[in-house]
Amino acid sequence: MIDKDPITGAKTTGHVWDENIQEFSNPLPRWWLWTFYATMVFALVYWIMYPSWPVAGSFLKGFNTITYQTDAGEEVVSHWNTRALLAKDMQTGKSAMAQKGYLEVIANSSYENIAEDADKLAFVESYGNGVFGEYCAACHQSGAGGVVGAYPNLIDDDWLWGGDAHDIETTLKIGRNGFMPAYEETFNEEQLTQVASYVLSMSGDNGDEPELIAAGEKIFQGQEGGCYYCHTPAGTGMKSQGSANLTDKIWTIANVPAAETYPERLALVKQVIHNGVNRVMPAWSSRLSDTEIKVLTAYLLNKRAGGQ
Repeated sequence: MIDKDPITGAKTTGHVWDENIQEFSNPLPRWWLWTFYATMVFALVYWIMYPSWPVAGSFLKGFNTITYQTDAGEEVVSHWNTRALLAKDMQTGKSAMAQKGYLEVIANSSYENIAEDADKLAFVESYGNGVFGEYCAACHQSGAGGVVGAYPNLIDDDWLWGGDAHDIETTLKIGRNGFMPAYEETFNEEQLTQVASYVLSMSGDNGDEPELIAAGEKIFQGQEGGCYYCHTPAGTGMKSQGSANLTDKIWTIANVPAAETYPERLALVKQVIHNGVNRVMPAWSSRLSDTEIKVLTAYLLNKRAGGQ
């Protein structure tokens, strides 16, 4: 016998609480049941097509695949996963195709044209900023200001290996090895002081002892020091050697501008002469395409010109 609620006439389970509270026995809505069955079917299909349950130290990889290309141009067929999906999207997605189109435009444009075209320059800023952030900022800092004594400032006018478009491209492609021999075994303390005094005097910082400067000049310009071989007799440096211009007030190794007194500045210059310099920048031709190097070059030229 089916129990019914005496007031509503609805079927009940026969359970009663507190004399008059009953549990109705209504069927589930048909739409709810079909939705529930659909979720079960969806789960089964998903388990078959996509990665799902862990099995024996691995997992069910599913039967759905993604095809994409590696950086070397090899075609790879992988089971569906978000990493492969991202790789494919970065190669064939709408944004990726638009980016490739812009890269082709940049590849066929001169640096002068890029600098004069607002759209091209905007792309160079956006794309170049990403490349710089990934490959260059770790050393040269996010703003390209460098670190005195370690990594050159890229937004000033003092580029040891040359700062025009061709020079920058060459630097990025083949890398650079900035080297100056250490004079710790060549000069005694007095000679170090004399040469450092002369080097400082080249940029107008003369101190109070002209005899030290004169003695330092003799060493710098003579066979004893041989400094003029790389820095030239005028001290202006040589682009082919990456040797510094000693006549300006830009210091890439010794942080002379930060020193408040002449003895402090002298000590910093002496330290560089004593220890020498050995700075290496890697070549990027194996990591970046020619077009990416061109974008990065245009990006650096624009930053040097005051672009943001």
